[in-house]
Amino acid sequence: MLIAQITDMHVVPDGELMGQVVPTNAMLAAAVARINDLSPAVDAILATGDLTEGGTPESYAALRDILAAARAPVFLIPGNHDKPDAMRAAFPDHAYWGSGTFMQYTIEEWPLRLIGLDTRRDEHPGGEICAARLSWLKEQLDAQPDRPTLIFMHHPPFRTGIWWMDAIGLRGADALEDLVRGYDNIEAVVCGHIHRPITRRWGGTIATVAPSTAHQMMLDLEGENFLKSTKEPAALLLHQWGADTGLVSHTVYADAFGFYDPPDHHDAEMMTRARAFFDKSRSEMGF
Repeated sequence: MLIAQITDMHVVPDGELMGQVVPTNAMLAAAVARINDLSPAVDAILATGDLTEGGTPESYAALRDILAAARAPVFLIPGNHDKPDAMRAAFPDHAYWGSGTFMQYTIEEWPLRLIGLDTRRDEHPGGEICAARLSWLKEQLDAQPDRPTLIFMHHPPFRTGIWWMDAIGLRGADALEDLVRGYDNIEAVVCGHIHRPITRRWGGTIATVAPSTAHQMMLDLEGENFLKSTKEPAALLLHQWGADTGLVSHTVYADAFGFYDPPDHHDAEMMTRARAFFDKSRSEMGF
């Protein structure tokens, strides 16, 4: 199974730029086109929050138009910039949300089970896993404790070392970690929010943060560049899952890129020998 994870798209109404400078809509469109070009084809796309910048109906209308080009089904969860009522109004066909207080759900149609968690905290950019959400997650995990599972949510459940992002991190993370540690079928917990690729061992599994399809936050571990964002390449994560390999995650850059073309790659005899060597080595490795 192949899963593309996009996050922190910060879509704005058509014709606008985020913060008057970042072309987030065009950047998301480029990421969707990149996903569509992947081979083999992606089975599902997880959009892990901050789908829009302002949470307005006009922003979600623009988001819907951009995501309509995706060839794989897209599953949305909110981030701190999102507004649930406007999300539901813009995507009435996304019935997986249900009608509960929190926009969280399970997707059961693939061998890898997907659980989307709603980590919104009302009127605050930080996140929260409250007792009700923790209880809901425990109920879902207890229902299928042996099935490989991927949890996706917006706020990462650990400190990243970027202090201003950690200041709006996830309340209740310790309780969530204790819960997750009790299950050995959780392949990973994948998140957004930080606008950087980050990975940590956490809760007996792997917790990873995807880069943004828009701007990235500056990697500043000394804290001198408060709220500074960069023009580092827009990117996404591609999660490949197999029963024999577990979950393997790759960073995929949204922009088009070229290739180096060494002259010896045009030597047919050399390439035939190289291919034979690698085929033999693959067989020796047992796959």
